[in-house]
Amino acid sequence: MPDTMSPPAKPIPMPRPEKTNRLGLAADAYKGSESTLCSGCGHDSITSQIIKALFETGVSPYSVAKLSGIGCSSKTPAYFLSLSHGFNAVHGRMPSVATGANLANRTLNVIGVSGDGDTASIGMGQFVHLVRRNTKMIYIIENNGVYGLTKGQFSATADMGSAQKKGDINEMIPIDCCGLAIELGCTFVARSFSADMKQLCALLKIAAHHPGTAVFDVVSPCVTFNNHEGSTKSYKYAKDHELPLHEIDFIEQFEPQAPVDIPAGEVREIEMYDGSKIRLKKLGEDYDPVNRKSAIDTLEKARRENLFLTGLLYLDKTRRPYAEQLNLIDEPLATLPQERVRPPKKALDEIMTALM
Repeated sequence: MPDTMSPPAKPIPMPRPEKTNRLGLAADAYKGSESTLCSGCGHDSITSQIIKALFETGVSPYSVAKLSGIGCSSKTPAYFLSLSHGFNAVHGRMPSVATGANLANRTLNVIGVSGDGDTASIGMGQFVHLVRRNTKMIYIIENNGVYGLTKGQFSATADMGSAQKKGDINEMIPIDCCGLAIELGCTFVARSFSADMKQLCALLKIAAHHPGTAVFDVVSPCVTFNNHEGSTKSYKYAKDHELPLHEIDFIEQFEPQAPVDIPAGEVREIEMYDGSKIRLKKLGEDYDPVNRKSAIDTLEKARRENLFLTGLLYLDKTRRPYAEQLNLIDEPLATLPQERVRPPKKALDEIMTALM
């Protein structure tokens, strides 16, 4: 007879299968080193969403080249995609390295992380030419309005009238990297806030599918030097003055039936080059992200009203990326043998003879 008084045997706990993406990779494959930035730094929030977006999109870590210049922002690439290529460039010179990497190997997914100083001050000339060329890459500006590595001086993106921690007031007109990028013909321009995780992740997914330059300005508060009352790049100010243009979601081309959070109603759908779709739900106003003049006018209006707009500001699907403009062959230049990239000696001799 069975012992009816014995307790039922406890089930043996089985290890839960780790969630993987369409490449069969777990999220850990997209992580990097532990951050050494200040606790609460907005840059770390951006890093977490880069990891999430690339994991969910299914970008191969081995196909990514991550680049940076100098500054707190330039430490960010160390904290994601430890399996990818990486290069830390000279201050403000990351766009040149990114352009070279893209032209040498068009199969790479180039992600550049810069700061407001690295982009809007010493690197402004490089940024301008990267944008006008439409080099294929994601260009993230971690924008905190100060030079964090040199104790919190105002950067070129600091708003007029904002105050330093010690009380000094900025009297300079700020450089709006998004407005400048649109003026220069950038084909993808977005702005977000490091604390707005859902919007940030959706925009990064869209940027990963864009074939040209995707400029992504992210207000990322510096908790050490620029998170006080009087700062226009603090967490409180950003939360109080953020004006999202739309609710945004992204439907991957490989998951056409994926559920989205945007309810039915006033929804605009934009199809990307590869069949993936952006869905924008109207919030406060009827905003058209493919209208360049409307984008510039809306940014100027927000500046006058001391608001900072977030969302997809501008998208242009008509311009060809830089590598296509140069009519490069499909095979990456980096993989070609010397005999295919060097002119034969006879041709060089003929050129030298003609020049003499």
